[in-house]
Amino acid sequence: MRRAIALAARGLGSTSPNPVVGCVVLDQAGRTVGEGWHQRAGGPHAEVHALAEAGEDARDGTAVVTLEPCDHTGRTGPCSQALIDAGVSRVVYAVSDPTPGAAGGALSLAAAGIDVEGGLLADEAAAGNAAWLTSELHGRPYVTWKYAASLDGRTAAADGSSRWITSAEARADVHRLRAESDAVLVGSGTARADDPHLAVRDVPGAVQPLRVVVDTEATVVRAGARVLDDVAPTLIAVAQDADTAALEAAAGASPAEVLRLPRAADGGPGLDLDALLTALQTRDVRAVLLEGGATLVGSFVSAGLVDRVVGYIAPVLLGAGPPALGEAGISTVAQALRLTVSDTARLGPDLRITAVGSTAPQTARTVAAAAPTATAAPTTTVTAERTERSPQSQQTEES
Repeated sequence: MRRAIALAARGLGSTSPNPVVGCVVLDQAGRTVGEGWHQRAGGPHAEVHALAEAGEDARDGTAVVTLEPCDHTGRTGPCSQALIDAGVSRVVYAVSDPTPGAAGGALSLAAAGIDVEGGLLADEAAAGNAAWLTSELHGRPYVTWKYAASLDGRTAAADGSSRWITSAEARADVHRLRAESDAVLVGSGTARADDPHLAVRDVPGAVQPLRVVVDTEATVVRAGARVLDDVAPTLIAVAQDADTAALEAAAGASPAEVLRLPRAADGGPGLDLDALLTALQTRDVRAVLLEGGATLVGSFVSAGLVDRVVGYIAPVLLGAGPPALGEAGISTVAQALRLTVSDTARLGPDLRITAVGSTAPQTARTVAAAAPTATAAPTTTVTAERTERSPQSQQTEES
């Protein structure tokens, strides 16, 4: 199953709006004879790839898959039927499918006389599929806030200079994180100060994410802005009542799209973030990488819309300078947002720290708890093995 989870991770950034899924097929003697993962939306599912590699060796064997095999016909056929046709005698899956239209594969397999076990390493598999599960269970994309800062928490020096606080190794890691995301999001402050490009570089085969700039008053993105090139798609979110004449003139023949959204409902600065995430969800965005700045991030944190934080910490001190996080509705220690560290890594001289909030564990527990649904079939055995090991971290960034 851990091998299947590792295979699933290869699809990060290229399968939305579908989940990432990995599958390993064992023959009757327990030897690996086929492996596969879901590579792109609309393409064959993981089970189909693994069964094709296994061929006749799959008969009377075992299929180990990270997500309950689907039981519906969409752009591809049901994986449950493919497993039945291949003649496997046992299927072990990690996470139950919460999608009403696709769930039920475990019951169909059991009805065909196949032994089915669900829940194996469910937490690890759910963590790897957090973006898709958050979308299915909570109706919005999964949001990762990434930042790079000095040891004293500054994202730039007092004069505004910030290139480069972190190392080349950390910056390369950022591009891998972007490649695993469906959208990269910044606010007007970052767009004004840095004119970021927000595209993925030096990651072979990467699908460019949607570049999103929150430019509430439509006053920041101007002709020549790097996000207006054709390297990657761009969405510029503005207030419904903003004057966009200058913005539309700046965009010119650029493929950039202007999206009008309501202002923040509480009368605060910026846009309605729920409306923004809903708009991204309808565009098949399941994983959002929030890259700044401090004001926009503070609004996301205050609204409870940050699921994961990836911080790149450089062993330097800057003293005065802008902080990584702005006003976030936290005035006392009792209101602090408590996170759980899921991974740490050394990248050159820097330290990458990954921490998740309450949404990610809740998502994993919710889906893992659904695993016993297959017990309705008398031939089905359902296990609920759990693990407290930290999930393999998704690769990560710098701007």
